[in-house]
Amino acid sequence: MDWPHWETQFAQFLIEQAHNDAAHDLHHIRRVVRSAKQFAALEQANLVVVIPAAWLHDCVIVLKDSPLRSQASRMAAETAVAYLQSIHYPVQHLDAIAHAIAAHSFSAQIPPQTIEARVVQDADRIDALGAIGIARTFSVGGAMSRAIYHEPDPFCEQRPPEDRLASLDHFYTKLLTLADTMQTAAGHQEAQRRTTFMQQFLAQMANEIL
Repeated sequence: MDWPHWETQFAQFLIEQAHNDAAHDLHHIRRVVRSAKQFAALEQANLVVVIPAAWLHDCVIVLKDSPLRSQASRMAAETAVAYLQSIHYPVQHLDAIAHAIAAHSFSAQIPPQTIEARVVQDADRIDALGAIGIARTFSVGGAMSRAIYHEPDPFCEQRPPEDRLASLDHFYTKLLTLADTMQTAAGHQEAQRRTTFMQQFLAQMANEIL
């Protein structure tokens, strides 16, 4: 496969979509692609499926507070297949690519059935963790006018977390347990490393606000 040729086309397609979402912009896509390639090499996954699925997994964006949020990955899969057909990508891989895209989403709750889908899901979830995951969490929270933390219990010690209330709650509703959902050994190892960093961040946050 002539990957520079294909990846240039994928990037241009996404640029033309012009998504106004800092947490799911082209920088996010490039990071996911990079992680997906790394995980694919370690897991012996087929790059002919992994690379286009990683590039196009967020080609349709639905805001997190939209009632259609859980449908976003299915919509992205349909859009991606139509686009790949239009540029004559090898047709025999389209079903596998569509599944990998549809199954990547946390909210869709679609179990990944192939190693390629597991790689893409892990690559996307890794980007919610570590330093970049922290940055994305507060970027989304700010865009949705959420508080950074909720007093008098910012770390959800005496109340159930509610991430519609404050960005810090998102660590407890999702992020700190995300490593347990990883589908590959490579993804799980990296997720644990990044989760440790996030726990250190929370400890420092506690030192500064309590």
